[in-house]
Amino acid sequence: MAAPVTRDQELDLRIDSLAFGGNGVARLDGYVVFVRRGLPGDRVRARVTKVKRSHAEALALEVLEPGPQRVEAPCPHFGACGGCRFQDLAYEAQLEAKQVQIVDSLRRLGGIAEPPVGPIVPSSSIYGYRNKLEYSFTQTEAGPALGFHAAGRWDEVLAIEVCLLTTDTGNAIRDAVQGWAREEGLPAYDQADNTGYLRHLVVREGRNTGQALVQLVTAEGERFDRDYLIETLRRIPEVRSIHWAVNDTPAEVTNLPSLLLWGEEAIEEELLGLRFRVRPNAFLQTNTEMAETLYRLAIEAAGLTGEETVYDLYCGTGTMALAMAGHALSVWGVEISEESVACALENAELNGISNAAFFAGNVGQSLEELRDRAGEPDVVVVDPPRAGLAGKALKRVGETGAPRLVYVSCNPTTLAGDLKVLIGEYGYTLRQVTPVDMFPHTPHVESVSLLTR
Repeated sequence: MAAPVTRDQELDLRIDSLAFGGNGVARLDGYVVFVRRGLPGDRVRARVTKVKRSHAEALALEVLEPGPQRVEAPCPHFGACGGCRFQDLAYEAQLEAKQVQIVDSLRRLGGIAEPPVGPIVPSSSIYGYRNKLEYSFTQTEAGPALGFHAAGRWDEVLAIEVCLLTTDTGNAIRDAVQGWAREEGLPAYDQADNTGYLRHLVVREGRNTGQALVQLVTAEGERFDRDYLIETLRRIPEVRSIHWAVNDTPAEVTNLPSLLLWGEEAIEEELLGLRFRVRPNAFLQTNTEMAETLYRLAIEAAGLTGEETVYDLYCGTGTMALAMAGHALSVWGVEISEESVACALENAELNGISNAAFFAGNVGQSLEELRDRAGEPDVVVVDPPRAGLAGKALKRVGETGAPRLVYVSCNPTTLAGDLKVLIGEYGYTLRQVTPVDMFPHTPHVESVSLLTR
């Protein structure tokens, strides 16, 4: 049967709910239309952008009647900027939508009729919470400017005056670098035709230490006065570390080898009373306050008494493993990135922790060797990327048969699929799931799940 709508058709729609990913859901005689910028309860005029047999996608052009949860977005760039989808949705409604998303994924994809999902833990701060931002350069009439990708566009960067998710320090660093770039007369890189020079700016902050790291990413060649860049940034007292990286490929990446131009090789962050070194490419949860909450929940779920052997798989720079080490007999971390493992070993030394060991390797391939070396685990903690426990990793984790399994997830759909296998094939029981809001105003939600055997 043909779809009841055509592309570019304008529709009057009532939004019922939010879909996974943040689009509003409307129905035309049972036919589903996903509406970008539509919120529950809204009546909108929307233009159809894509048509499929099962559903259509549309963009809300005008809110004819606002829903009861719609609020005024405080950011001057809201709507045009690709970040912060939900600044116009009341925070309580954001939390409710994320809670529903997890319950729905576990029921629909995990086959769990009554998921034991507790109340979502709200973020301590709903603005100014990020400790890391990556800006792109763009060329404007006033010269090079810094900003973020425009909503729905890979090839267009929106110059911004302020970002409400960073701190005053973060905004000051961006403005200082933008002013420096204009004085130097350096052209911004153009993604469409691969011309220009200035590509990205990465700003990282130790929120509990008051330290900042700055990384400039350019195309090939040193076409700037590094002394003047250093002088410009040193006017901001929090800046402790300035790096430069070259990206000579069309790909938009910032995770690159970098050259230290001035200051310390790394800055430090403090989590749960421990100190962690943060280099340009080191992974650290981007919401410091809520990372502490997430780790406390994981430690609680692990039920540690001081006698346990713990495996921390996908351990990154060792933040969660080292937070658990004080409550366990031994902690063994596995991570595929050698740079992250080097950071984890350094962080263990920095905190005088001697009962944690870290290894570089693929989780699926390394687990058997780890069991030979460390003995059987009492607790396995996994914190995989968005794709979940891919490949052999899921099978190997199930085969450990650990009495307690703590699954930290940033993606409800892959969590649900993995839990279905762990419950159905490896005899685990899902005891509790605690959703955590690490990223207000975005569709993303984290969770901590406990499984036992």
